Amino acid sequence: MAQWTARIPTREVRVGEVGIGGDNPIRVQSMIVEDTSDIDGCTASILRLYKAGCELVRVTTPNLKDAEHLAQIRQNLKRLGYGHIPLVADIHHNGYKIAREVSRHVDKIRVNPGLFVFKRRDPGQEYTEAEIAEEQDKIREQMRGVIQACKDNGTAMRIGVNHGSLSERMLFIHGDTPEGMVRSALEFVDICEAEGYRELIISLKASRVPVMLEANRLIARRFKERGVGYPLHLGVTEAGDGMYARIKSTTGIGTLLAEGIGDTIRVSLAEDPALEIPVCYDILQALGLRKTKVEFIACPSCGRTKFNLTEVVPKVREATEHLVGLDIAIMGCIVNGPGEMADADYGYVGKGLKRVSIYRGREEVMRNVPEEEGIEQLISLIKADGRWVEPEKAETP
Repeated sequence: MAQWTARIPTREVRVGEVGIGGDNPIRVQSMIVEDTSDIDGCTASILRLYKAGCELVRVTTPNLKDAEHLAQIRQNLKRLGYGHIPLVADIHHNGYKIAREVSRHVDKIRVNPGLFVFKRRDPGQEYTEAEIAEEQDKIREQMRGVIQACKDNGTAMRIGVNHGSLSERMLFIHGDTPEGMVRSALEFVDICEAEGYRELIISLKASRVPVMLEANRLIARRFKERGVGYPLHLGVTEAGDGMYARIKSTTGIGTLLAEGIGDTIRVSLAEDPALEIPVCYDILQALGLRKTKVEFIACPSCGRTKFNLTEVVPKVREATEHLVGLDIAIMGCIVNGPGEMADADYGYVGKGLKRVSIYRGREEVMRNVPEEEGIEQLISLIKADGRWVEPEKAETP
């Protein structure tokens, strides 16, 4: 599949055995929903996500006890032969103590600048310059310990800014804006760079797509100006569930990827996390960034169609969907079909009078094939070309 998007260059950051940024493919990740104290439940969910195609798995770590739980989860995974799965610890309020401990057991920690030094103020209370400087000093002091722990343990860090949890200081200075999100992230980037630590991944997430788009475009420009591009993690947070959540996530993530922005993605659904993974891979496949299944090209049907397209498409799909890497077209007629399916490896095209043609690329290999024999002849051509593999048999329970 042709890739039309030129990715904006970023440095490679290693998260365990998985590389993010650089020349690596766009990585897919998700997050389990179990309480971290449920060691066996967390282990099972991590394995289920991994087997569904998830390449990094995030686990919430709201307190020091959960850092111990993560150590046990890691041991469970090692015992089962899956110790290589990259784990990410999500750090919450005043998380510097937790981050220092948990960095020994995971491959990446995620800190939220808006909650790192959490200070609640009265509504409308303004910051003085002295208070701003005091808070910045406190952040630098606490981050130094976290950075040193990450250095000592070879742990990467995601600086994860959420539009809905900007610090009150950032809101006071920059307002509820994409600029505030970017400034929040860069403040932490600057601290890390000053300490000689650059194993960073950045995320700027919002529940509103326009805000998420503008924030990520802005930080991509800032990185270009600085001459250092850190990998960006893309996602529309709190997208919801159902079809709209998928459309919303695809609009945000897909738009930025099409612009060359982004190195790892998560589709955040209020559903079973395993259902996020297919959406991620569909976004990547649609953009030509990764290919994990057959690309089926089918016209929407019209009055020229000489067979029941809505019946034939699922039949062709069922017979060939295991042939990952192929592009297969099912077109209703010869008027536009051959041209519109020109990039496909194989084609099944209606000729009229219950007859179809079978194509290899632009070449019409078989003409006037009876419709009832069409799928069989398509398979025979794929076999003759040496591109057929037998489908795996389903495991019996």
